[in-house]
Amino acid sequence: MPRIETIAEGVTLHLGDCREILPTLGRFDAVVTDPPYGIDYGKQGSFSATHGWGQWRENVAWDAQRPERPIFDAILACSDHQVIWGGNYFTDYLPPSMQWFLWDKGQRDFSLADFEMAWSSQQKAARVVEYPRAKARLDGKEHPTQKPIEVMKYCIEALPKKVRTIADPFMGSGTTGVAAVKLGRKFTGIEIEPKYFDIACKRISDALKQPDFFVEAPKIAPQQIDMLNTTKD
Repeated sequence: MPRIETIAEGVTLHLGDCREILPTLGRFDAVVTDPPYGIDYGKQGSFSATHGWGQWRENVAWDAQRPERPIFDAILACSDHQVIWGGNYFTDYLPPSMQWFLWDKGQRDFSLADFEMAWSSQQKAARVVEYPRAKARLDGKEHPTQKPIEVMKYCIEALPKKVRTIADPFMGSGTTGVAAVKLGRKFTGIEIEPKYFDIACKRISDALKQPDFFVEAPKIAPQQIDMLNTTKD
């Protein structure tokens, strides 16, 4: 059931399919997102989702296929800047760029990748973000492919200072939104899975209650809109 949660002024989360919702939302300064890579991690090759994915094990059907090109075209069309994690899986969709971000996990030769790559639209130097997996786990593991909050904050801070509105059409458990509100940015997220949508709502709400004292956080103004019921009392 489609749903919208207004978590705070300028912080709005949509439950539904980003292919349908994103084209209706207008423009953003930037899209920072981590789409499914479509590698069917739990089933392909010698990999197993039990390796480092703990409770999720083989339940990764959402990663069976990568998103199709039109959603990437929509991302590029609706924003001035983009950071797309897993960009190495989408090089046939994305234009060449100087800038890539590499998240170095600080651990070698375990079952998951030593680092992950994000494509950036900026024509600037490529950068390595060193952030150990052990520290990332302190964020609380709510999603099997969840990025660390500090890594997503780095991506946002690497964008031009004028970037104030951030969107994430593959919101997952809401890490991009947590990073955005902690940096005082406006955020719009879209997530198709109700379970992760609810987790994202809570995580972003909790982040707003623990603001950075040096950053002006969005004003909290909770509101829930049922898109299938527009009748007013």
